[in-house]
Amino acid sequence: RTGALIAIERLTPLGEYARSGVILDAQISAPFLEALFAHNAPLHDGGVIVQGDRVVAAACLFPLQASDGTYRRYGTRHRAALGLSELTDAVVMVVSEERGSIRLAVQGRLGPELSTSELRDRLRELVYEETL
Repeated sequence: RTGALIAIERLTPLGEYARSGVILDAQISAPFLEALFAHNAPLHDGGVIVQGDRVVAAACLFPLQASDGTYRRYGTRHRAALGLSELTDAVVMVVSEERGSIRLAVQGRLGPELSTSELRDRLRELVYEETL
């Protein structure tokens, strides 16, 4: 299983976090994202920032969620998704390396596990429809 951490920029610019990683400015695609997060890939640690249809940067450092105990059973990847979503309006997708589950962090809250079709619908709702 492959873990992933992908932040989708909405209104709040994520340039500060993009500069903490490697700037890419590449066309987004599933194979490209899979290659970025492959286990021994040089940019697999950290998060990816997406702006529109572009992968802006990879291997980015996101702030960890303040440890209030609510999400203490989750690892660093999930806490980074929560931390970024607390400080910005980004929609942050996190894929668990251990379980393969997909969840979204929005406004400092971690949503339920999503199937791929549920993920597609939720992203359409949060990213596309809210920005119209």
